[in-house]
Amino acid sequence: MKEQFILLINNNQGLILKVCNMYCNSREDKEDLFQDIVLQLWRAYGSFNGDSKVSTWIFRIALNNAITRRRKETKREKFVDLDNNAFEIAAIDNKEENERVLKMYEAIKKLPEVDRAIIMLYMDDYSYKEIAGVMGLSESNVGFKLNKIRTKLTINVNNL
Repeated sequence: MKEQFILLINNNQGLILKVCNMYCNSREDKEDLFQDIVLQLWRAYGSFNGDSKVSTWIFRIALNNAITRRRKETKREKFVDLDNNAFEIAAIDNKEENERVLKMYEAIKKLPEVDRAIIMLYMDDYSYKEIAGVMGLSESNVGFKLNKIRTKLTINVNNL
């Protein structure tokens, strides 16, 4: 069982890191959140029954951990400037396009936790049904929220 779990974590490490990068600014916070998520995954591993995809199950646990952790940090500054390594974005030859991508990620970081989670799942090509399963929403509500989020992001990116 232990070996299967380690393999599961190794195969889905990128997914967990993506959540950590989206919800934490400092390297130390990212590492702490990563450890918290892995611990929670281990605790829940025995109860995973395969009703959903493994990645959906991992996303749900990772997002719940990240959101819970974020809510507990009431004493810390809500938004901190991003460090240079906040997002690992593939090199883009076009400098203008690279700036636009960075602005979009800045705008995403400023969204409320639930909206941030929804857009993250959407950007990872999850279907509305899968997003609804992870977030505990109806498919129509996911569509409605995504339209609102896209509008917010368009406005925010243009204002940065």
